[in-house]
Amino acid sequence: MLNENGHPLWRSTPPRNGQQDEQQKTNVQPSGSPTFLPTEFKIGGNAGAPLTRRVKNISSGLFEMRHLTALFLGNNQLQVIPSGISQLCNLTLLDLSHNKIRNLPKEIGDMISLCHLYLNSNQLRVLPYELGKLFRLQTFALAHNPLSPEISKIYQDLNGDKKLLQYLLDHLALNIIPPPERNWIAARNIDPDKPIATFTILCYNVLCDKYATSNLYSYCPQWALNWECRKQYILKEIFNYSADIITLQEVETEQFKTLFQPKLEVEGYTGVFYPKSRSKTMNEEEKKYVDGCAIFWKKDKFEMERNQPIEFTKVAIEKAQAHENMLNRVMPRDNIALAAVLRIKDNLYGPHRVPPNTNDNVSGSLLVVCTAHIHWDPEFCDVKLIQSMMLVHELQKLLDIVALKYSLNVQQIPVLICGDFNSLPDSGVVEFLSKGAISKDHPDLKSFREESCLSCLSSDLKDQRNFTHSLRLDSAVDTAQIPYTNYTLDFKGTIDYIFATPQSLARLGTLGPLDSTWVQQNKFVGFPQPHVPSDHIPIMAQYAVIPASHQRSLPPIQHYGSSHSGGFGAIGR
Repeated sequence: MLNENGHPLWRSTPPRNGQQDEQQKTNVQPSGSPTFLPTEFKIGGNAGAPLTRRVKNISSGLFEMRHLTALFLGNNQLQVIPSGISQLCNLTLLDLSHNKIRNLPKEIGDMISLCHLYLNSNQLRVLPYELGKLFRLQTFALAHNPLSPEISKIYQDLNGDKKLLQYLLDHLALNIIPPPERNWIAARNIDPDKPIATFTILCYNVLCDKYATSNLYSYCPQWALNWECRKQYILKEIFNYSADIITLQEVETEQFKTLFQPKLEVEGYTGVFYPKSRSKTMNEEEKKYVDGCAIFWKKDKFEMERNQPIEFTKVAIEKAQAHENMLNRVMPRDNIALAAVLRIKDNLYGPHRVPPNTNDNVSGSLLVVCTAHIHWDPEFCDVKLIQSMMLVHELQKLLDIVALKYSLNVQQIPVLICGDFNSLPDSGVVEFLSKGAISKDHPDLKSFREESCLSCLSSDLKDQRNFTHSLRLDSAVDTAQIPYTNYTLDFKGTIDYIFATPQSLARLGTLGPLDSTWVQQNKFVGFPQPHVPSDHIPIMAQYAVIPASHQRSLPPIQHYGSSHSGGFGAIGR
């Protein structure tokens, strides 16, 4: 359809398959006489109007109109576009066609809401690399500009507009410098001359290659999203922190065998891995690409006694008791956890000799490490909570077995639970893990409220109001200091955690956040990015092992709402 000036009318939906036909690509002119909404604004620009009625300069007052979603400045005499135009952050359409523009401000690249950008029929020869950040663009009209040969060649190619945007983004990313080292946040001081067994533990969702698609992470340069590039940065980050224990999520089966296991072995680690349950139904080739969880540890500091996978699908079947909700909603989510029982070696004391008093010596004692990857979908907060209940329930069973086998007090065994829980600090998941209880009518349980099939996951069957567990867990992640562990276009928040039993493990410190100034200066809307190879950042903590003889019994957690604990009401948000 043509307007009164013989130009094609702007169309609000992208062409099929994201491609533009040649007529639209070379002759686009949206600034005829469309019907304006209150959020659309047009200045000058009638093709048949005298030159004296066409605009030569843009008033800075225009940039205060931040409610605008469409701005039509075509068919004017503009030569300069002020950088202040980037303040119009809600624009989805910007028409600058048929002007005399020679240069564009790099700040246009910050207008990431733009879906349609018309620059055709100007005097542009080069483009700022920052335009590559406009990952939502569906229309990128550049025809009839004296573009440089390199830019023109790319643009004239099939799907040239998309290829040009990628070219610009890739070159922009080459200039990004690495972030500063993350700070270490000390929690307590220890006597450096006293023999204390300390260790560090790292938790990291490395973003499995099959999930790192250009559609999902379109803001990331293609070369930086490529696994061959990302895996080098991931290994570099892991080696840089050199944690004594490493827990990983979203590790591809084949990558564990061919990358992580051999590379970490060279650095003195050994480890175990377990894939998601779906791998059991696949052939050998398909199994290679199933992701799972891995635990590594330094061989000179720990040795493994046993490991135990926790398959939530399997537990759901065992605990379903013919409940349709459990079978239909929980059982199909095949997330897993993996636990390892490690025995501490003398080298955990570092350069110090082991304490002469055997009551102070933790060499030979056990440490249980668990890593988990909980279901991701925000609509399934009930599944996340139930998977977390299953996790602790199965871990408690493992602890009972270990305590019986080695004649230990189960409450004195140090326990660490790390992972991507896909749950914010105010969620039912974190409440349950950190407080030891969750009300049976908590809103996150949805249709599972008061379901009898969950009672078998509770440690205290006498508690009629709460689902409980018997572990005392303390989180190493302080959201006041680490505002996010996952950073994408649509979500930014803390969803990765390290939990530990405080009566047996004293937290000495944690790794601080990624430098916020570096993120802001580069105007990242999400990760991955160059130097940040995953959409998650690794978290790390340091602990001192408290000898059993020095452990103090902690007071029981008050389960508010418990029918036998004197509570005053049900836990809930």
